[in-house]
Amino acid sequence: MTKAVFCIAKNTDQAEIIVNDLITAGFSNNDISVLFPDKSTTKDFAHEKHTKAPEGAAIGGSVGLGTGAVLGLLAGIGALAIPGVGPLIAAGPIMGALSGAAVGAATGGLAGALIGLGIPEYEAKRYEGKITGGSALISVHAPTSEAVDQAKKIFERNHAEDISSTGESLV
Repeated sequence: MTKAVFCIAKNTDQAEIIVNDLITAGFSNNDISVLFPDKSTTKDFAHEKHTKAPEGAAIGGSVGLGTGAVLGLLAGIGALAIPGVGPLIAAGPIMGALSGAAVGAATGGLAGALIGLGIPEYEAKRYEGKITGGSALISVHAPTSEAVDQAKKIFERNHAEDISSTGESLV
């Protein structure tokens, strides 16, 4: 069974190093996701009340300006907004999953969206607090137990926090 391995990077610089190490170790940049707050703007994204979908469309090239070259290599980088959380930048498969209508809930905020991705509720709430506080969530698809172990070792070597894994549902 494919698993997702998650961690928290304290900032985007640490996230870049971890992502670079994952790619160097042979993980596909299509299997790596990063989610972090968009501190470059104070603009609120519009959202419709009573919807279960986080609004905010992916915006093209301008999103990558605040990110480094390594994060720019990941598939699907863009901006989105989760009601109650604000603007976020996402890269990789998590971008499509979080912007999809079936995942995020206005009442559940980011934690609700992460739970929808298969992250246990207690971890999703902890991740939400860290992401809104300026940290980055990194996720990588790991098709084998060896890949899970390898990803965890990379996270540990780079001093990531809150390392865990779970069976995948939507990512």
